[in-house]
Amino acid sequence: MSDDRANLLGDYLRARRALVTPQQAGLAPGPNRRVPGLRREEVAMLAGISADYYLRLERGRDRNPSQQVLESLARVLHLDEVEQEYLLGLAAVRPRARRRRKPERVPARLHQLLASVQVPAFVEGRAFDVLASNPLAVALSPRLQPGYNRLRSLLLDPEEQAFQQDWARAAEGFIAAFRKYAGDDVDDPRFVELVGELALSSERFRRLWARHDIRTLDGGTTTVNHPVVGELRLHRDKLPVDDLLLVLYYADQGSESDEKLRLLASMASRSQTSHQPPDPITDLV
Repeated sequence: MSDDRANLLGDYLRARRALVTPQQAGLAPGPNRRVPGLRREEVAMLAGISADYYLRLERGRDRNPSQQVLESLARVLHLDEVEQEYLLGLAAVRPRARRRRKPERVPARLHQLLASVQVPAFVEGRAFDVLASNPLAVALSPRLQPGYNRLRSLLLDPEEQAFQQDWARAAEGFIAAFRKYAGDDVDDPRFVELVGELALSSERFRRLWARHDIRTLDGGTTTVNHPVVGELRLHRDKLPVDDLLLVLYYADQGSESDEKLRLLASMASRSQTSHQPPDPITDLV
């Protein structure tokens, strides 16, 4: 990731320009096109700005585009609301001082909450690091325990790829959400480390990262393939707590997936009991 905000803006504009076809923009494709999407001068014309000014934006030579210009570019590039907000954020004027983020620590009250809820639940950080989880989450997937990174598991772990019924779609969503979380925080060591590792290890990551897709992963419904109980259709909710996210998975009450989750809970409970040390008082009775 570049350490220059203006270059981040240019990178984003170039990536999104390549994804818009002339037909989508209402232009005739014409012969001998050398770019997969729109040409710079076509974007400039459609946005109502000069080709020279747009070139300066892509090359990072203009650091203060107006909101009106950015909104016009968002319209031409077919950006949705989340993507437009991201574009405006890249161009926002902010202090260039290095930002120091606090270490991600799970407060005691969240540990207590994880222990009390009766559904798979875990806490994740901004880079999809699993920071805490309850036994039912681990019963759902061993990769939902502290020490694992959900994005790394998704891209590099064959078991996680088999676990996700629509793995390709999940990969697209996670990578797009990761870029949104990273934003312009180019100095964050955790993001730099993870991007470097995945860029070396995963062709799919390299390809999707180059698209500059932006997405949120707030909630929704997903289907997974558990190696013991089989297919599970689960709802997912993400609740912000301070700078962390509490993630909950649950099924429709009375559904087949709900029954399977109860079976997993029973298995997790038995596993916990079998690993508890003997009670000296009970042993003496």
